[in-house]
Amino acid sequence: MSLLEEVVRDLERHSAQAGWDAAPRLYALVRSGELRRAEPGIADQLPADADALVPVEQEALPEPDDLEKALAAIVWPDAVDGCALVIERVILPSDVEADIPEDAAEAQEFIGSHPAREDVRMVVGVLRDGTRASAVRMRSHDSENEVLTGPDLVRSIPDALVATFEPDEPGGAPER
Repeated sequence: MSLLEEVVRDLERHSAQAGWDAAPRLYALVRSGELRRAEPGIADQLPADADALVPVEQEALPEPDDLEKALAAIVWPDAVDGCALVIERVILPSDVEADIPEDAAEAQEFIGSHPAREDVRMVVGVLRDGTRASAVRMRSHDSENEVLTGPDLVRSIPDALVATFEPDEPGGAPER
């Protein structure tokens, strides 16, 4: 298991302990060795492996409707090797998508009350080089041994996270 896969699984377990219906959470992924140099006072709390990825929770994210915009504004400092997002969503089978109303409020009501809806928690992690890992837990199968893992389980979120490492225009958003 890669270091990224390991941290994604750890974040999924941590999120499962906190329970469902949580706000989205964003983490910077920083190498243990880098954190030891930057924060010697917490060195005894960090993994001994200098290459281990340590998740550092960031400030609260906006409501999920504004998530894409919030991610587009992020600029990470060089010490951050990756990032991870924990988010819950409601999904429907693909054969129902054509029935979703155009109006946002009606669509939300339709999705929220549909009998085939499924609540899922997704943990998506990426590294600066584009490496991806994800873990997905369904509320209806809320057990550690039923968590799905893989690099391509989630669409669009990994791309949005990788984009946070792309150089921005001068005068862009401040670093996190």
